[in-house]
Amino acid sequence: MALDKIRRIDNTKIEVPKDYKQGMRVNGIIYVDDLLEKDLETQSIDQVANVATLPGIVGASLAMPDVHTGYGFSIGGVAAFDLKDGIVSPGGVGYDINCGVRLLKSSLMKEDVLPKIKDLVSVLYNEIPSGVGSKGKIRLGPDDERKLLVNGARWAVQQGYGDANDLDKIESGGCIEGADPSLISNKAYERGRAQQGTLGSGNHFLEVQYVDEIYDERAANSLGLFRDQITVMIHTGSRGFGHQVCTDFLEIMEKAVNKYKIDLPDKELACAPYGSPEAQDYLSAMRAAANYAWANRQCIMHWTKESFMKLFNISPRELGITLIYDVAHNIAKVEEHEVNGKKMKLIVHRKGATRAFPPGHLELPEIYRPIGQPVLIPGDMGRVSFVLLGTEKAMQETFGSTCHGAGRVMSRHQAIKRAKGRAIWREMEDKGIIVRSAGRETLAEEMSEAYKDVSNVVDVVHNAGISKKVARLRPIGVIKG
Repeated sequence: MALDKIRRIDNTKIEVPKDYKQGMRVNGIIYVDDLLEKDLETQSIDQVANVATLPGIVGASLAMPDVHTGYGFSIGGVAAFDLKDGIVSPGGVGYDINCGVRLLKSSLMKEDVLPKIKDLVSVLYNEIPSGVGSKGKIRLGPDDERKLLVNGARWAVQQGYGDANDLDKIESGGCIEGADPSLISNKAYERGRAQQGTLGSGNHFLEVQYVDEIYDERAANSLGLFRDQITVMIHTGSRGFGHQVCTDFLEIMEKAVNKYKIDLPDKELACAPYGSPEAQDYLSAMRAAANYAWANRQCIMHWTKESFMKLFNISPRELGITLIYDVAHNIAKVEEHEVNGKKMKLIVHRKGATRAFPPGHLELPEIYRPIGQPVLIPGDMGRVSFVLLGTEKAMQETFGSTCHGAGRVMSRHQAIKRAKGRAIWREMEDKGIIVRSAGRETLAEEMSEAYKDVSNVVDVVHNAGISKKVARLRPIGVIKG
């Protein structure tokens, strides 16, 4: 391996050539400008190269500008494999299956909410359980849990958590077909039973924001966004349930590597051929965890609306909270893409990467087909978030993918060390942002300096043309797990 072999393709991406590491089948491409390249870890580059050695990979091993080191695949990694010779790898999805982002819009304005933001954050914090091992208001019996795993957000709507028209604005309609609850371990069931409708810990959050910049008026109008409007962003996933599913199948995949004689540069890339029973079982279990996550975000949205109505003493109509979109960013999906002029079905792994499908794509809700898929990119709790739209260029270059967030530049341990002696909540309040969290350490781990500046990350994908900026959202209240 030699870093001096890496070359800049243009001002938004660099190439990791096939001779960077023995066994690479395709090049690596990392979307990064000169500014973000300074924060690029050698280990992340190596992980992009490692993924390029996997059987059946097509196009290139890709990484988005929020890239940082992960388990096996880098976080920010995208890789597509053909269904004949390719593989499925849990490391290409991650432990938090269908960790994703949901964005709500409202009829409220910044001036309506700012005077009551402390009270609102307290109400939301009390209504929506968060933190390590947090337990929600929903207690699932075995039958309920199985139905939830098959039906995803549809299950939540059937239980009265939201409206059926919400489902039109969720990736995959809030439910991936093909989930098989019989493949889920007892331990995963136990971990999932009490965590439905909870935020979780770490970088998961619920954020009250306002629209502070519009870049594309026409697109913003189509999404129902306008300046100084209050929005709410929810970032969480499949909680302990998804983590256990990943853990269980990594053990199975480690055995499959020997069974199918797959040569790996890193055992964390444990995988199995797409057509094998091991890979198909993992995908069916992963779909169950993805459905769990979509139901989770649906329930949290319902309690968010209730919290607003309770505090502001207004009707649902006056509040006007509705869903803009919900995207997954840790998932593997079978999709059709063009490779070397030929349409192919591929299994696309996105780990810390978001779909960015273009206008006209048949998987988009009808309402968004004229403009393209909404792309939701959260920043850290002290800076801004963005709404973008998917593009045709993303389909041509990245299998319809873009970044998913800011991306860490500091480990959690480093961040805690850096925050020693500081009151992060007070620093946030001085910026006009009210924060509540389950513990002091969470705020230290999640402070702004621990992350890249999301504005720089989003500029790269916008300038590369793989998604285009529509609006910027600024936080005023944050709940952290």
